[in-house]
Amino acid sequence: MKNRLALLALLVSFVFLFGCDQPQEQQAGGWPTPEVTIMTPETRKVVEWDEFTGRFEPVEKVDVRARVSGYIQEIRFQDGQIVNAGDVLFVIDQRPYVIELQRTEAAYELARKEFERAEKLLKSKAIAQEDFDRRTQEFRIAKANLDQAALNVEFSEVKSPIKGRVGRNLVDVGNLISGGDVSATLLTTVVTTDPIHFYFEASEAQLLKYNRLSNDGTRLSSRDNPNPVFIKLMDEDQYTHKGVMDFVDNVIDQSTGTIQGRAIFDNKDNVIEPGMFARARVPGGGEADVTLVPDKIIGSMQTQKFVYVLDEQGSVAMKFVTLGSVLEDGMRVVRSGLVSTDKVIVDPLVGLQPGMKVNIKGTAPAESSSAPAGAPNAAPEEDKSAI
Repeated sequence: MKNRLALLALLVSFVFLFGCDQPQEQQAGGWPTPEVTIMTPETRKVVEWDEFTGRFEPVEKVDVRARVSGYIQEIRFQDGQIVNAGDVLFVIDQRPYVIELQRTEAAYELARKEFERAEKLLKSKAIAQEDFDRRTQEFRIAKANLDQAALNVEFSEVKSPIKGRVGRNLVDVGNLISGGDVSATLLTTVVTTDPIHFYFEASEAQLLKYNRLSNDGTRLSSRDNPNPVFIKLMDEDQYTHKGVMDFVDNVIDQSTGTIQGRAIFDNKDNVIEPGMFARARVPGGGEADVTLVPDKIIGSMQTQKFVYVLDEQGSVAMKFVTLGSVLEDGMRVVRSGLVSTDKVIVDPLVGLQPGMKVNIKGTAPAESSSAPAGAPNAAPEEDKSAI
């Protein structure tokens, strides 16, 4: 029994001595104090850009239909090729129209000779004015019939009205098609590819912002000025395609609360196809000084955004912020919630809790620089409302 008591006393003494040798800087509960890297918010002069989603559409698109009816005799293009304005795409059986042209030519010649004869007789008063008027009218009708017959022969060759890329042929040789202005058969389509239009929708709030900026001279209106637009295609990481605004609609769509805008882009290499999806950036205002922190350190609490900072006691605190744009270098614009003297925690962030004591391990550098005013360096976080 005495041996057991002696052993117990020895263990208690060992635990006491071991505990005295441990570092005193610990969190409540015995955990060591974390070490963190901090930074002060960066200030930079940038142009913020608003981001939109939209699709490309051709500047010109033509549904090719025949003006006369008949059987398709020949197709003179390959599906998807580039065609020029005036190229013959389809040939309709011309024989009925050629025969009609020959008939009207004969009728025209007869009417012309009778008119000329009547004109001579009228001078010698050998024909009544009424007979002359009738032959004059017959001559004019014959001429009109001849012109119409010649047009029908010309219309039997269906030509491309524009230069562009033709679609697939929707009819085959031997098919009977309908021509004319009503219920004419659709034969194919032709679209232009260079230049190409990009259409997108902006919200009513954004339109009001742009109008007010235009009124105070901060940003020129896209209705009157070719503001720059930068495009990023689906497989691209950067906004490398530059175009300009060339249209803003005159009414807001009441069903969506948005207004349509349009930009135009060169497409000489034909990389962009009509119907493609893309993201666009347009200038959202003038150049201004903004506060920036790395986007990766922004936390979320339901609908609110926050960052961790150190308070005056060296404890972790949470500051809620209002965010703006993300720049190309991963920095996020902070519109409100931070001041230039805040000590923002950048690493590590996992496991931090408000009120936790931490030690400063180091300071992350903040390289202030001016972003090029003409580069697409920012896009808003809340752009989904404008899509």
